[in-house]
Amino acid sequence: MTRRPALDLPDLRGRRALVTGASDGIGLRIATRLAAAGAEVVMPVRNPVKGETAARRIRDEVPGARLTPESLDLSSLASVAALADRLLGDGAPLHLLVANAGVMTPPERQVTEDGFELQFGTNHLGHVGLVARLLPLLRAGAARVVSQTSVAARSGSVNWDDLAWERSYDGMRAYRQSKIAVGLFGLELQRRSVAGGWGVTSAISHPGVAPTSLLAARPEVGRASDTVGVRAIRVMSRLGIVGTPDSAGLPALVAASVSEGGGFYGPQGPGAAGGRPGQQALWPPLRSSDDATRMWEVSEELVGVRFPR
Repeated sequence: MTRRPALDLPDLRGRRALVTGASDGIGLRIATRLAAAGAEVVMPVRNPVKGETAARRIRDEVPGARLTPESLDLSSLASVAALADRLLGDGAPLHLLVANAGVMTPPERQVTEDGFELQFGTNHLGHVGLVARLLPLLRAGAARVVSQTSVAARSGSVNWDDLAWERSYDGMRAYRQSKIAVGLFGLELQRRSVAGGWGVTSAISHPGVAPTSLLAARPEVGRASDTVGVRAIRVMSRLGIVGTPDSAGLPALVAASVSEGGGFYGPQGPGAAGGRPGQQALWPPLRSSDDATRMWEVSEELVGVRFPR
């Protein structure tokens, strides 16, 4: 399996991109590649120290990179609104938004500042609020929105009767739900933009399997040490069985730059775990347009935003 599949991005000079989760892992690699292609990259992160460290790493690799560090906590709708207000006040169009940030499988159920189950609130609802509030800038830039789902969304379902998992929390099932929601939202965004003439295109992607911080020690989500899973993934990555953070970022970059709206992109190797990026068929949990419509409407209600009708 090719460890670092090549991808030639178009010239992105004069374009402005926003990448969530750009302070490490896959998001950092996506931001680096976009900066190398000439884009100005807005990097909204929860931890400003990590954000500045990431910006230095990108500038070391891409001298002259145009980066705009910003503050954002996707688990707080107030933080989402504050970032949107700052960017709207600046008025510069956005040409690309990669909704990449996320959290995975807290051992115990946690809730966001707004009372949502942490994974659903951070991975999905925070991004819904961000896209809705930034829609004027996205429309002005005829933007592409890329929503990063996960191989976990190949199976599972939405727990419609208990979206917050208050009655029977299961970390992996709740994670699957959040990533199914991300995919359904990205697909519905494309349909609604076409129907409403918004001028925004939307695609979805997944990174396959790669060693990132999602399953590593993360005290902020109640995980004091690395999981067995991430230790195994690191070994498999070194052996070329699964991807690396570099290769895992490529499907989102394809979706962001060389695809048409509405597509689904992921690694093409065995089990979709790694390999060259390409278009693939939707997984069963993502195929229902009725589910996508329902998720859109529920999400608007929960976040307290309204897209154009």
